[in-house]
Amino acid sequence: MIATIQINSKKIKIDLSKPLDISMPLRASEKNVNAWYVNAPKIEPVKVDEWIASVAKGADINFNNISFNPHAHGTHTESVGHITKEVYNVNKCFKRFMFTAELISVAPEVVGEDEVISKKQIQFLLKRKKPEAIIIRSMPNTKDKKSRQYSHTNWPYLTEEAAVFLREKGIKHLLIDLPSVDKEKDNGQLLAHKAFWNVNGEIRKKSTITELIYVPNKVKDGSYIINFQIAPFVNDATPSKPILYKIE
Repeated sequence: MIATIQINSKKIKIDLSKPLDISMPLRASEKNVNAWYVNAPKIEPVKVDEWIASVAKGADINFNNISFNPHAHGTHTESVGHITKEVYNVNKCFKRFMFTAELISVAPEVVGEDEVISKKQIQFLLKRKKPEAIIIRSMPNTKDKKSRQYSHTNWPYLTEEAAVFLREKGIKHLLIDLPSVDKEKDNGQLLAHKAFWNVNGEIRKKSTITELIYVPNKVKDGSYIINFQIAPFVNDATPSKPILYKIE
């Protein structure tokens, strides 16, 4: 199904029958992706006295409670409220949900004991393109990302300079397949978060960061339309399901 959408006065054709899901499923399992030193998510039937809300246990319905942390347990989209005293509801970041996007694959550079994604790398791959969203796929890209236990692993991260570059280039939405754009243990500096959202200047309240995506290898680097699908949580972050569409 070919559809024509208009973004920033430009008409773009996409095939709605060929969505490319770059989110991770959330499972009640120790094999669910995990970060930030928390337990695995739980999906459990409600229990009232002797009654258990599970058809398998004799109930008429399945009626589950779900316990998880959006930052730790899967693909999530966050607002600047993630790092500010003032509450910024991530739902209010969006007045529309489709944006131009560029997917790039980056092999982090080794700097001392760390691996970093630098401004130079991003600048080279973006060239002169100015998409509204950037999707960063870190290399190597293996399926175990969907079940990786990231706590205490010192994952790769964006340099502050890279985040400043993205902000100055006008990137509104930043997506990455890591638990954070920042170093795991940085003594609370959060340099990339702060730089991208410009917390020391005019805060970019409508910009978002999406972490723990997973981009299959079959999805090639290049230009796409991204459709943000988010759960309507009144919170700094929400589980999300970003979908890419190849531009026809």
